[in-house]
Amino acid sequence: MEFRIEGNPDYGHLIVGLGPGERMVAEGGAMAWMSDGVQMKARLLGGFLRAFARKLVGGESLFVGEYSHPTGGEVAFSPATPGNISHYALFGNSLILTGGAFMACTPGVRLKTRFGGFKAMFSGEGMFLIECSGQGDLFFNTYGALVEREVADGFTVDTGHVVAWEPTVDYSMRGMGGLKSTLLSGEGLAMRFSGQGKVFLQTRTLGSVANWLTPFLQA
Repeated sequence: MEFRIEGNPDYGHLIVGLGPGERMVAEGGAMAWMSDGVQMKARLLGGFLRAFARKLVGGESLFVGEYSHPTGGEVAFSPATPGNISHYALFGNSLILTGGAFMACTPGVRLKTRFGGFKAMFSGEGMFLIECSGQGDLFFNTYGALVEREVADGFTVDTGHVVAWEPTVDYSMRGMGGLKSTLLSGEGLAMRFSGQGKVFLQTRTLGSVANWLTPFLQA
């Protein structure tokens, strides 16, 4: 299977070349265009209960589309929000995604809903996360450009900017300074990562953009 990503970092667009017998799994509604002869069937990834859990707590679609072509063809995918598309190769390892970040993967990648505990709820990413494991190619999207950081001696991030991280790092919730600073600075809670591994961030957040637009939408 061949793929290329165009339009990064502002308007990422994934184009996949399918050989005979090859398949690609993508988030529902992500397909942008496809060549003649590409076949698509909707299916529940991991069974009904797991798919429903991803929809309920992970922000993902209940159904995913599985694309194939008997002799070879192309299909392209675009995320719902403008930003960067990233490729992450899995070789028996795993990656933790926040809700809404998953876009596409090859069939060898397993998606599992993971309970993040109450600290995940307070992180602003929801109580449940998506654990991607197995072997294959994983594609996820960010709102805005992607920032990749290697965690070594601790790293603090505003909650809305976190997209994904490797399971070799852990995080805790912390305020920005004392209680007064946390409540009045406008920064609120942050996620402090520790351990050894990569954290993937986005340069923009939907919440911040929505708050900026709200005054202009009031009658």
